[in-house]
Amino acid sequence: MTEFNRQEAFSGTKDVVQALAFDAARLEEYLTKNIPGFKGPLSVSQFKGGQSNPTYLLETPTRKYVLRRKPPGKLLPSAHAVDREYKVMHALGAQKFPVPEALIYCEDDSITGTAFYVMSFEQGRIFWELHMPESNPAERAAIWDAQNATIAQLHSLEPEKIGLSDYGKGEDYVARQVARWSKQYVASKTDDIPEMDNLMRWLPEHLPKQQAVRVVHGDYRLDNMIIHPAKNEVMAVIDWELSTLGDPMADFTYHMMGWHMPSAKTGTGTGSLKDRDLKALGIPSAEDYAALYAKRTGFDPRGRDIDVYMAYNFFRIAGILQGILGRVRDGTAANANASTMSRQVQPLAAAAWHFAERAGA
Repeated sequence: MTEFNRQEAFSGTKDVVQALAFDAARLEEYLTKNIPGFKGPLSVSQFKGGQSNPTYLLETPTRKYVLRRKPPGKLLPSAHAVDREYKVMHALGAQKFPVPEALIYCEDDSITGTAFYVMSFEQGRIFWELHMPESNPAERAAIWDAQNATIAQLHSLEPEKIGLSDYGKGEDYVARQVARWSKQYVASKTDDIPEMDNLMRWLPEHLPKQQAVRVVHGDYRLDNMIIHPAKNEVMAVIDWELSTLGDPMADFTYHMMGWHMPSAKTGTGTGSLKDRDLKALGIPSAEDYAALYAKRTGFDPRGRDIDVYMAYNFFRIAGILQGILGRVRDGTAANANASTMSRQVQPLAAAAWHFAERAGA
């Protein structure tokens, strides 16, 4: 069986699919009036990657831009919040945190059919496989260190000092996330998965105490980072749809899922380092990576609650992918690989329950 090539499947652009098309001339007229220096003619293509909010490359003779919009059709409650993406990137950019420049937000549905925002296009590298097969040990080590430093920088920012004190409730983040994704899992349910039912009962009674309130990305992983084309530095962190105020430990342990992710030969929602020779690759062990984050932030994810956090995170991503499967069912999925990727729901739920059992379930 041929192994699914995420780099090939998700890199680059394609023609805009009919269900997600809009009037490019109307958009060009709007952007010409509202973005300084914008001048057509405008051509539009759609990025292959990106599950939730359809993302488009806008090309003009002098500059490229990126547009993200809400998908059309019936949406899950509180999902696809492109206004929040715009707000958090605008605030973080002012702190010199690596994000694209947020240029304009538009809630007028008459322009593209749904609310959208436009940001700068960052010309860099995106690695869709965690083990970076085309790379070398020194480069991998440097990029993994850069990822660690970048999330540590994010979690070192105090929301009230950067204009984001109202960006979310902050406290009891994991409890609220468990409730949210439980509801959305049920709303999108297509098959019976006993582990998900078990987790929805067990998790609310066994959650760790939150240490601090910080901005959390919510989907911090290698393929949501644009790496500088010539330097092993993070140019921009993208895809802020799931960001809010919350528990930095939950955010960082989500990022650590890559070391434990069930691998899938025919397609998966994320990459995996499981069963890889990390030393040969130049990638740190999960333990060393966590220690580096603790040194940089003072938040130590290596305590006794780690298994609960991992159970929560695997449960959460299973719920997210089940939501994608629900949109495949309803015909509004933004990615051609969505149905393939959503086959991971059951293995993710099984991984979550494994960590719950390690925590005493």
